[in-house]
Amino acid sequence: MSLTLLLIFAGSLLIGAPVAVSLGLSAGLVIFLYDLPFTVMAQRAINTLDSTPLLAVPLFILAASLLGATGVTTHLFELMRMVVGRIRGGMAHVNVLTSLIFSGMSGAALADIGALGGIQIRQMEQQGYTKRFAAGLTIAAATIGPIFPPSIPLIIFATAAEVSTIRALLAGVVPALVVAVALMIQVAVMARRSQLPRDDVQPSFAAFRRKTLISLPALLAPVLLVGGMISGYFGPTEAAGMTTAYAILIGVVIYRTLTVRSFLTCTRETVLSTANVLFVVASAALFAWVLTMDRVPAHAGEWLLSVSDNPLVLLLLLNLLLLVVGMFLEAIVAILIIAPIVTPALLQAGVPPEQLGVVFVLNLMLGLLTPPVGMSLYMVSIITKMPLSSIIRGVAPFYLSLFAALALVTLVPSLSTWLPNLVM
Repeated sequence: MSLTLLLIFAGSLLIGAPVAVSLGLSAGLVIFLYDLPFTVMAQRAINTLDSTPLLAVPLFILAASLLGATGVTTHLFELMRMVVGRIRGGMAHVNVLTSLIFSGMSGAALADIGALGGIQIRQMEQQGYTKRFAAGLTIAAATIGPIFPPSIPLIIFATAAEVSTIRALLAGVVPALVVAVALMIQVAVMARRSQLPRDDVQPSFAAFRRKTLISLPALLAPVLLVGGMISGYFGPTEAAGMTTAYAILIGVVIYRTLTVRSFLTCTRETVLSTANVLFVVASAALFAWVLTMDRVPAHAGEWLLSVSDNPLVLLLLLNLLLLVVGMFLEAIVAILIIAPIVTPALLQAGVPPEQLGVVFVLNLMLGLLTPPVGMSLYMVSIITKMPLSSIIRGVAPFYLSLFAALALVTLVPSLSTWLPNLVM
């Protein structure tokens, strides 16, 4: 049954069917061919979507869209220029820091690139950086977004693996900082070797104070989100609602840039993005149910534990699997298919669920940087009108720091578990 399922799924992808359609179609045909109850299709899809944690996904998408519409990205970028722009390679550091801050509002790599990519690449090019270097760093820095709360992939992982959503989100804070620091260390080394330019910004104290005050409401958004979850005042879904309300408040009252038209545009974009995500979630749930009926998770768990019961060995095997899968499957699809299969065995071997979630997401985010299905590569290619081969050469040096961060997260569980354990 599982072989038939996978063959139909692969065949659907080869003829160009969308991933969500391929998942649902293959599951539906197997249910029909093997005379399984047909009513399970609607039941599994509805039960999967009837989830309070999943409600956070459209709210976080809306919050990120609203914050982008208020123009906060420009203010953040200019403030970071004033802070670190004057050091050697300063604009590259600005790129990483701005991505880190905006990641506390967006929760998705492509959202970061869409909101910041054009500004970052254009400003770096004007300062004397090559377009290829600017594009590569922008793509690499965007991997921070899906790890730092409000990480949409971590919410999806927690739902698929049936683990605590709030612990999974909190687990991403320190690893996201590790990724940012690793990128900034590499930028510092490259700045010294290649004599990267300094920013020509000349901020006065008055200008710095003014820009800080203007940017403060945007800077407080990640504090509100993470602080609220750490304090226990609200969970992920409540945090998403509060962040959305806060985005509307600062857009209407403080920045006064959020109009009715822009609000409706953000809402429409949110509906389309949410529909795409939840269509994949519903189809993948049905796909995973067929695998479960054929006892694939149980067999996979037995096989993994027969290979080794050492959690580090199992994590290394998982890394290899996800790095390959991430080249061909979109992250959310990969999480929904693979997480229910391998999670029980890894948890039984002693891998903390928080660490497992971060390893999953970070591996699959590296897939956004690798062909043939590297969505970040294609998005930057559209923004910059650069050929894909040039963008790949630009991002290639930053694999070093990203893989170093992945190795640290894999080898040091406390990077992922320290904050959730401290808080909860």
